[in-house]
Amino acid sequence: MEAFLVSLGVVAVSEIGDKTQLLALLLAARFKRPGPIIAGIFLATIFNHAAAGMAGGWVAANVDPTWLRWGLGLLFIAMGAWALIPDKLEEETGIKDAATAMGIFWITTVSFFIAEIGDKTQIATAALAARMDSIVLVVAGTTAGMLLADVPAVYLGRLATEKLHSPWVRYVAAAIFAGMGVLTLMADGLDGLWKS
Repeated sequence: MEAFLVSLGVVAVSEIGDKTQLLALLLAARFKRPGPIIAGIFLATIFNHAAAGMAGGWVAANVDPTWLRWGLGLLFIAMGAWALIPDKLEEETGIKDAATAMGIFWITTVSFFIAEIGDKTQIATAALAARMDSIVLVVAGTTAGMLLADVPAVYLGRLATEKLHSPWVRYVAAAIFAGMGVLTLMADGLDGLWKS
């Protein structure tokens, strides 16, 4: 259960102000149909984070534990630095109006899947899966964290943009990633902290 809760918390905080959250706001403002947008976010996140989780699990099974610990620790610290940089949604999104709920669903699914490739939350999912014992709980947690951050953005629209774009959120996400990096580097003495 710890893998689920840690994954949920890390991704929920790091997703605030992220480009995929901005994409959720854009889609909600454009289509004003939260149901298919949320379903698209869910499907895209499941597929994207499952692939990241499997990659992280493979790394954990095939890389020497000492190298893995140092690599993950430094990766988490680097992600903390990355979290300090605000994401901006590109001016040209290429999103056209869709007449049906199914069209909105597929636009959201494809857009989110592509936007998540190489994103902080995908890399966090791979790193957490490499560190935790349960890939399924990590993917469930990171997916829940994405929905926890993005569903309110879909419902609140432009109001959410003003409220959730504060720099302090980036600082909290950066501190969480940096803290996880330090704990991972000190993992020999803190191994029980990561076990569920």
